[in-house]
Amino acid sequence: GGCWHQCCAGRNNSCWAPGAHQARCYCDSYCERTGDCCEDYHAACRRAAVGCAVGPWGPWSRCSSPCGVGSKARSRQVTTPPRHGGEPCPDLKQRRGCLGEHPTCGTAK
Repeated sequence: GGCWHQCCAGRNNSCWAPGAHQARCYCDSYCERTGDCCEDYHAACRRAAVGCAVGPWGPWSRCSSPCGVGSKARSRQVTTPPRHGGEPCPDLKQRRGCLGEHPTCGTAK
């Protein structure tokens, strides 16, 4: 047996094959951490691994508060999802603080 028929991402206990001495060997990407991969895991699965790719950050939004402390946000999109145990996607959203400075802020009491 071996991984030639299946490769799974993450920790997947149902992604296994019969190994030596009637023991199970695994074809999920978590097997690299636990050391119980099938002998052909790297040849069958890691070669096929595709890491996540993301596009550029979009523009920051307007400050959520027109006057005083608020927040801004921006996001980006996944252009290539991870497959076969490839690198997972990084953060797709960011948020930061801002200070709203609308012209009417100084006159509001």
